[in-house]
Amino acid sequence: MKRAVLQVALDILELERALQIAKESLDGGSDWIEVGTPLIKSEGMNAVRSFREHFPNGVIVADMKVADTGTLEVEMAAKAGANIVCVLADSDNSVIIEAVRAARLYGIKIMADLINVKDPLERAQELEAMQVDFICAHVGIDQQMIGKDSIELLRSLAGKINIPLAIAGGLNADSAGDAVLIGADIVIVGGNIIRSADVTRSTKEVRKSIDQPSMNSPEKKTRDDEIRSLLLQVSSPNVTDAMHRKGAMTGLISICGNVKMVGKALTVQTFAGDWAKPVEAIDCAHENDVIVIYNDGGTHVAPWGELATLSSVKKGIAGVIIDGAVRDVDDIRAMKFPVFAKAVVPNAGEPKGFGEIGVEIICCGQQVTPGDWVIGDESGVVVVPHARAYEIARRALEVRKNEERIREEIRRGNTLSGIAELKKWEKK
Repeated sequence: MKRAVLQVALDILELERALQIAKESLDGGSDWIEVGTPLIKSEGMNAVRSFREHFPNGVIVADMKVADTGTLEVEMAAKAGANIVCVLADSDNSVIIEAVRAARLYGIKIMADLINVKDPLERAQELEAMQVDFICAHVGIDQQMIGKDSIELLRSLAGKINIPLAIAGGLNADSAGDAVLIGADIVIVGGNIIRSADVTRSTKEVRKSIDQPSMNSPEKKTRDDEIRSLLLQVSSPNVTDAMHRKGAMTGLISICGNVKMVGKALTVQTFAGDWAKPVEAIDCAHENDVIVIYNDGGTHVAPWGELATLSSVKKGIAGVIIDGAVRDVDDIRAMKFPVFAKAVVPNAGEPKGFGEIGVEIICCGQQVTPGDWVIGDESGVVVVPHARAYEIARRALEVRKNEERIREEIRRGNTLSGIAELKKWEKK
């Protein structure tokens, strides 16, 4: 291959949408079109046939992830119009050998996918000996969400096998060029193209990165900085979608309206009207923390007001959540500081000093542990358990990308029901 191939992975469920996105990606400079595993599971071999019909001269990759019956599944895909069939690299050797034999019979090629292989280099060398045509260094979507990196997998293989190397898993217009410089012959991009509102433009950006590669050296971030950066790019609805519609607090309103809050929780247990611990928590908090206050359910007296808010602004605190009431809202709104509360009331309590700081609490229906991540905006507040914060933040970004493409299709005249094919996918 004289230049790296750009393969676009259509990992969506709806065939008509996939065909349109494929056309837009080809207009942007993609070389190969992959009928993704979800699409094959949704539409069967009809998906491959439709792609061959619509793109008679294109290279069609059927991501079958063959794990058994190598001959049968390769034959199916070949007769439907595939040029390349993907098999799972950790399938038994007999499956791989039969898949290769069938591919030779039908004049197509085999790509072996290293997803979840324990020793990728050893297995890649074995697959080369079994005469597969391509090796794919692939980190799957769920693995990407917890921080596994396809670039590092590619690096472990580059220069050590003699057949073309593909790479898949979370690549974008920055990392695609890195992959080529490391040794990728085929760059496979999915979400960062197919979920774009402008697929052609996004494809062109990846194509340029592949054709004019330069190694990117992004600034090293701590994991907390990565989580904060990701959550700042998404909305609270994106996050709760990523958590399977869980994590949302109830009964809160954003006192300042359209503001955004992201940070780690510093929890406070207090009692109605006792504002000592909430105010002391300001001194305990770190920059960008969110103070989360359980006020024993009382809304007749406020444990928070303008002076506490001003102190928080000066300390660099990201926001405050009160399972209770707040006062001085005119002054707080002038500061545009994220305060979320259940009620507004002018009454102030007394600093009696009951309660605790930094303990597990239940706030607005959600369990909150110190260090959990909290995101708040005008749609509400969502609590993300600390142990899953990076994963959920990554998944939320994928939700946002998917919505961008759907939004564009609605602008073009489709309806949400039509895009999602709701009647087809209603639970039976």
